[in-house]
Amino acid sequence: MHSVVEKDVEVRLAVSRENSVPVPARLVYRTDDPYAVHITFHLGSAAPVTWTFARDLLMEGAFRASGEGDVRVFPGKEGGRAVVCVLLSSPDGSALLRVRSGEVGEWLERTLRIVPPGRERAWLGLERGLRELLASGA
Repeated sequence: MHSVVEKDVEVRLAVSRENSVPVPARLVYRTDDPYAVHITFHLGSAAPVTWTFARDLLMEGAFRASGEGDVRVFPGKEGGRAVVCVLLSSPDGSALLRVRSGEVGEWLERTLRIVPPGRERAWLGLERGLRELLASGA
């Protein structure tokens, strides 16, 4: 049986060095995709926007700069509070997002209680699937 860990958070989208705007978002972790985290942004458009990247990247980035390419995560401050910064890049542009560290940390702890680091592979069912495939004679 698979589990889902969700948390609604307010993400701050940086529009300049000094200003940011709130964007409602949801953090999602699913045990049927145990290596990944999903962040869905509700931007008021017809369909929400979802980004998916490694849970390890988010965990490491909460403490030190991490990531290459489209997703980079690093610790920061906003208004004197600790935040996790997520820089998303695409061919259409980039976005710097900030989420309170406490919210991310609490949610990550919940995911780690369900699937501890290094135990993700057990949730994929690869061994069971391979046994079934070999038993069927395919």
